[in-house]
Amino acid sequence: MSDNETPLFHLAFPVANLDETLSFYHDVLGCNTGRSSDQWIDFDFWGHQVVAHLSPDEAGKSSMNDVDGHAVPAKHFGLILEWEQWEQLAERLQEADVDFIIEPYVRFEGEPGEQATMFFTDPSGNALEFKAFRNKEQIFAT
Repeated sequence: MSDNETPLFHLAFPVANLDETLSFYHDVLGCNTGRSSDQWIDFDFWGHQVVAHLSPDEAGKSSMNDVDGHAVPAKHFGLILEWEQWEQLAERLQEADVDFIIEPYVRFEGEPGEQATMFFTDPSGNALEFKAFRNKEQIFAT
């Protein structure tokens, strides 16, 4: 693989209700849809493929860990956006009255790995984190 070929990410996750999931990922987050059935829906998650599978007994289960004084869901997924994209998404989510697990804020301010972050759940209780780094070279800073 060449240096400028970035692999695309694929994630399948359980949901309790496909109609609510479609509404949230399409209408609130702005994800286009791909193939679907009565058991699953493909979403274009900023160029990556995420697939919501109907599995009510598995949806939204996660323990919590302490990170920077906040209870963070151990099981979550999301994206690292550009700072301006992150700000726009935070505003969009606030306007949609999304309930945040962790409100948008800047974590590790002034330290290596400084980042804007926010956590929220989809209608099935699956946790998502969206973040942005002031300096992308510090994504893996220690």
